[in-house]
Amino acid sequence: MSEPPADAETFLAATDTVAAMRSDLSLLEAGILAGLHLRLAEDSRSFARIFGLEHALVLRAVETLSGHGLVAATERNPRTQRTRYAASPEGAALLRSILSS
Repeated sequence: MSEPPADAETFLAATDTVAAMRSDLSLLEAGILAGLHLRLAEDSRSFARIFGLEHALVLRAVETLSGHGLVAATERNPRTQRTRYAASPEGAALLRSILSS
């Protein structure tokens, strides 16, 4: 059985927790990790649409997270630039350590 989608309060709390643990991340980057952990979005276009953001901003944040070794791009559409991503082993460990109950 899959978990129900997270509500706004849960997402914001998770984002704040990630941001507090990793001060080198922007709130957008922390939000992408929180959204991945909560299964809100696993690609850049969906994240941008859900949160009303420009897709280019989300793409830039995903690239930054990739540079930090926290996410890995798993697929990229050359036409739309939609990037599917997953937590890297380091990112998954971070999410488990700070967001698991």
